[in-house]
Amino acid sequence: MRGSDELLSQTAAVSNGNMMSPQANHADNNNDAKKLKLEKTGAGKPSRVIHIRNIPNEVTEAEIIHLGIPFGRVTNVLVLKGKNQAFLEMADETAASTMVQYFTTCVAQLRGRAVYVQFSNHRELKTDQTHSNANASAQAALQAAQALSGSAPNEVQGGPNTVLRVIVEHMVYPVTLDVLHQLFSRFGKVLKIVTFTKNNSFQALIQYPDVVTAQSAKLSLDGQNIYNSCCTLRIEYSKLSNLNVKYNNDKSRDYTNPGLPTGDAGMEMGSMGALGPLGLGMAGLGGAAGVLASPFAAMHGLGSPLTGPYGNSAVGAAAGMPLAGFSLPGAANALGAAGLRLTGQPGGQCVLLVSNLNEEMVTPDALFTLFGVYGDVQRVKILYNKKDSALIQMAEPHQANLAMTHMDKLRMFGKQIRVMPSKHLNVQLPKEGQPDAGLTKDYTTSPLHRFKKPGSKNYQNIYPPSATLHLSNIPPSVSEEEITEAFVKNGFQVKGFKFFPSYVKLSKEDASESVLELSSDLKDRKMALIQLSSMDEAVSALIKMHNYQLSEQNHLRVSFSKSNI
Repeated sequence: MRGSDELLSQTAAVSNGNMMSPQANHADNNNDAKKLKLEKTGAGKPSRVIHIRNIPNEVTEAEIIHLGIPFGRVTNVLVLKGKNQAFLEMADETAASTMVQYFTTCVAQLRGRAVYVQFSNHRELKTDQTHSNANASAQAALQAAQALSGSAPNEVQGGPNTVLRVIVEHMVYPVTLDVLHQLFSRFGKVLKIVTFTKNNSFQALIQYPDVVTAQSAKLSLDGQNIYNSCCTLRIEYSKLSNLNVKYNNDKSRDYTNPGLPTGDAGMEMGSMGALGPLGLGMAGLGGAAGVLASPFAAMHGLGSPLTGPYGNSAVGAAAGMPLAGFSLPGAANALGAAGLRLTGQPGGQCVLLVSNLNEEMVTPDALFTLFGVYGDVQRVKILYNKKDSALIQMAEPHQANLAMTHMDKLRMFGKQIRVMPSKHLNVQLPKEGQPDAGLTKDYTTSPLHRFKKPGSKNYQNIYPPSATLHLSNIPPSVSEEEITEAFVKNGFQVKGFKFFPSYVKLSKEDASESVLELSSDLKDRKMALIQLSSMDEAVSALIKMHNYQLSEQNHLRVSFSKSNI
């Protein structure tokens, strides 16, 4: 790609991240424009200016800066949101070279999207002095970054290390090992995690392969909330340089050694030796069978500062908070801290009231399938005398909370539904002889439940409704044409389709060419993305196509995707 940062001419002006014409800039000389002068260097040659491509639209200056902080002092930043590009100026070429070199061996990510890091064709990023304070957010982010990078060497714990010690404060929601893994994996490969409770606070030790990754995670996550206004991360460097993990279970995990035993569930973690010589008060938090892997993972995209780390999340603050009618145990509750299932706990509410349904089209099965994306639906009752309303009973309170968070005000069959807690504790089946007309159904024993298995990985793949659906359980014999034809035949307009090639998974472990070539020959395509014309249509398609029979043995599994095609 011929120096795509040529998009910037030496006289380009930038306002709020979008390109402006010189005339527009001249006409409004008092706007927040940043006049830029870029001095050229030879293509591919080292420069202290770094060019970053494929950034998400909503990314902030601070997030771009955080990519560079572990490698040295950041002196300037420019984000071109309209072009999905950014420029980062480091204090010297050595820091820039270290950064570019590092990201040739591992993929840089911003908000879950892979971004490309290379030397810019320009020597430095100059901003016109008369506009130097125009972009307040960039200035504030730079000052904060410089303060952070300046304080890093003086850490109380003795400076950067590959092992981080994480303390979760104000833990309103349970935080599990899998939630931590999902968060900290954004910065690089996590090798090991050990969780424990000490001084009535939930803590974890997290090991990375190198100091740069650990430092990047610490600088990005320290002081952030996992969910809105709660579950605050306090991160410091551990005195340990290596974690001794003997068991892979819900309290400790060695991702480099998946063959470790789970340990006896009846034994206390303190006596299991998972922490080796650390002696970190784990008594009473044994590896129980009913572990909740990551029930709130989906909420990271809903008003959580971790997907909008600098307060730019578009979703209301209430999205990540406990909602009316639901209460979850706090940090003092050992079960909550251990991330155990909350079924039957006081204040837990499993029944939802759904109103403004399209009574001509809605059925118990449709509600079961749609709400089943966010939890295991036990019973559905469409009200006999008010058929635009229904009661839905979920298996557990957190599932009801998730469903309400994602589904309230969603359009279903052309109408915007409302979802709220019900005053009922459970959904009653009709008594014998009572008129019902098939409006009440019990799904307790349904084979289509997604989360029945304790610690189900499906918890990690819960996303808000979108126009793109994730398809799985596709047999090798079924082609793209056959799948899209099935959707079209059922009345849906397909805008895009993409198989997940198996080599994507392998390349994370080993990016060598031989592995990539081998795996691409396997043609093991069990999953795909399909994009429909709108979110409304995707909701209808999920209801219609989930469990669609593709072959004698294979039924399609459908959920919402976090990605677009």
